[in-house]
Amino acid sequence: MELQTNSSGKWIIISAVMGFLGVALGAFGAHSLKPYIDPDKLDVYKTGTHYQMIHAVVMLAIAFLGDKVYLKAEKFFFAGIILFSFSLYVYSITSVPAFAMVTPVGGVLFLIGWAVLIYGAVRKT
Repeated sequence: MELQTNSSGKWIIISAVMGFLGVALGAFGAHSLKPYIDPDKLDVYKTGTHYQMIHAVVMLAIAFLGDKVYLKAEKFFFAGIILFSFSLYVYSITSVPAFAMVTPVGGVLFLIGWAVLIYGAVRKT
């Protein structure tokens, strides 16, 4: 098996890993965490998986397009998943407010990623 080394191939792999982790973490939350954390914290956790899955799918679609203009958004979406979704996972399990304070930074990175897509599409038309 040959590992793709081009930029698009790298992002296909990263997107697939993010999708895999989104499903695995969602199942973990639904089945393993449910008895241990309160419903409000479980909703926070679900928000993390929801945003992770949406952006993993978008990242995968962009990677398959392979257009350099759109590939720039991948970095923002990936960083957004790490900061937004993962901070929500950790916060919902630990209740440490400092983790929730990171979440808006991830949200801003998601918005920048979407803005990069818009800008790229406008430039191409």
